[in-house]
Amino acid sequence: MDRLSGMRIFSLVAEQGGFASAAKTLGTSAATVTRAVAILERSIGARLLVRTTRSVKLTEAGQRYLQDCRRILTEIDEAEAQAAGSFSAPAGTLTITAPTLFGRIYVLPIILEFLDLYPGISIRTVFVDRVTNLIDEGIDVAVRIAHLPDSSLTALRVGSIRRVMCGAPAYFVKYGVPLTPDDLRNHRFIARSGLFGSAEWRFGKNSQIRIPVTSRLLCNTNEAAIDATAAGWGVSRFLSYQVAHDIQSGRLQRVLADFEEEPVPIHIIHAEGRTASARMRAFVDFAAQRLRANEHIAV
Repeated sequence: MDRLSGMRIFSLVAEQGGFASAAKTLGTSAATVTRAVAILERSIGARLLVRTTRSVKLTEAGQRYLQDCRRILTEIDEAEAQAAGSFSAPAGTLTITAPTLFGRIYVLPIILEFLDLYPGISIRTVFVDRVTNLIDEGIDVAVRIAHLPDSSLTALRVGSIRRVMCGAPAYFVKYGVPLTPDDLRNHRFIARSGLFGSAEWRFGKNSQIRIPVTSRLLCNTNEAAIDATAAGWGVSRFLSYQVAHDIQSGRLQRVLADFEEEPVPIHIIHAEGRTASARMRAFVDFAAQRLRANEHIAV
């Protein structure tokens, strides 16, 4: 088996997390796939995968090699497509991740429009409220709402959001509008559990004002917290994109705007940099343009 075939098989095993699933995709046996990866490891003199009875994981060398494999295989595929005269029409599959609610509200409409423009492209979405590993999980493009650490990933800033305090207009008629964060101590809180829950809410440019959060209502989803707030039971804090339409329609009222923390940036990130595939470059450029034009995402 030649080196190029070995690289393709190794990449598929890494992306699908197992020899059996890769073999099924390739229409061959797991033994053949296992042997191909073993030959590749011997030829380069490094262990690429750690095999257990339940899973397959990349070694540190395997992570670096997988990134190089993807770049090399993409360049070969595009060179062949260009030689065949089809380079002008990006094709293939993209895997795109984003936070759950942001993905559903803002990224999915962009994906649908993009798919109509490029019939040769297929897209798999991974909308989850956790930080995904692009290499380990076979993800091509990620939309991240955070201050990014230094890394080898390519990041393109497309906007920013704020943490905003909200309540229903009827609630504020009944309980009064808080004028300072300290006034919140006299209000009823609707809190979040799980990954985005917090024991305190912070305010001010340097997050120097801290208000302890205790609540009789703890919601495990943003949607539930938004609905409870809109129903007038209490006040809560959200990322601005999550309640932009509710504020615009008057369903929710934003308060304490002068005490909000610094904006949190939104980035589109990917791993390949200048060697990104045509389909990836096409999507990143398209999504960046659409997100930057969105009135609810201030650049």
